[in-house]
Amino acid sequence: MTAPVFVVDRLDGVGPEFVLDGPEGRHAVSVKRLRPGEAVVLTDGAGHRAECEVVGIEGKDRLVVHVTSVSEEAPQTPRITVVQALPKGDRGELAVETMTEVGVDAIVPWQASRCITQWKGDRGLKALGKWRATAREAGKQSRRVRFPEVADAATTRQVAALLAGADFAAVLHESGEEPLATVDLPAEGEIVLVVGPEGGVAPEELTLFEEAGARAFRLGRTVLRTSTAGTAAAALLLGRTGRWS
Repeated sequence: MTAPVFVVDRLDGVGPEFVLDGPEGRHAVSVKRLRPGEAVVLTDGAGHRAECEVVGIEGKDRLVVHVTSVSEEAPQTPRITVVQALPKGDRGELAVETMTEVGVDAIVPWQASRCITQWKGDRGLKALGKWRATAREAGKQSRRVRFPEVADAATTRQVAALLAGADFAAVLHESGEEPLATVDLPAEGEIVLVVGPEGGVAPEELTLFEEAGARAFRLGRTVLRTSTAGTAAAALLLGRTGRWS
C-alpha cells in the first residue's frame, strides 16, 4: 500500500526533521494511528513531494517525521480541464471528488442557463469552498501531490474564451455525430471538456461554443448524469492520451 499523503503549506527548506501538527497532525496520529517506522508523504498540493519516515508521536496531534527526500512532480500532458455545469445538491462535490481521483488537472464550475443551482453571494462562495475542499481531500485520498485547480465560477462567455484557447475542445452532447472514443487527440497542450447540466446545453450555448472551436461529441449509447459524465469522459481521455499507461 502506498504511503498516506498529508498537506502542508509549503515545503521550502523542510527537513531533515519536521513536525506535522494541526488538523493534519491530528488525523495522522488519532485517525491513521501512524507509528514510528512508517512512511508518509508531505505535499503542498502544487506538485512538491517530501518522502518521510515517522520517528515520533507527541500527544494526539503532532507527528514527528524525518524527511528522506524532496522532489517536484512535473505537470502531466496533455493537461485536461473539465468545465462542469453546476449540479443539484451535493452532486457537485461528487463530481469533483471522482474527477480528482481519476486525474483531472483543472475544474471550472459553469453557471449554465439551464442550471437549477445558482451560485450567488455568500452561498456561491460557500459552495465554491466546498468544491475546493473536496478536491483537496480527494487529492490526498488518491495519493496525488498535484491537486486539481478549482477555478471561480465561469459565465458562458468565459467558458467560450477558455475553449478558444484550447488545443482540443469538446462538448458532451447528444447531437455529436462522432464518439469521443475515436477522435484524434493532441499529444500535449490543453484539452478542455464541457459537461452540461441535467437539462442539457442550451442551443445558444452550443452555438457559442462551436464558434469558439468546440465540437459536440457523444460519449456512448447511454445518457449519464452531469455528476458522472465528466469523470467517465476524463477517464476515457486519460487512457487514450497515454497518461494512464
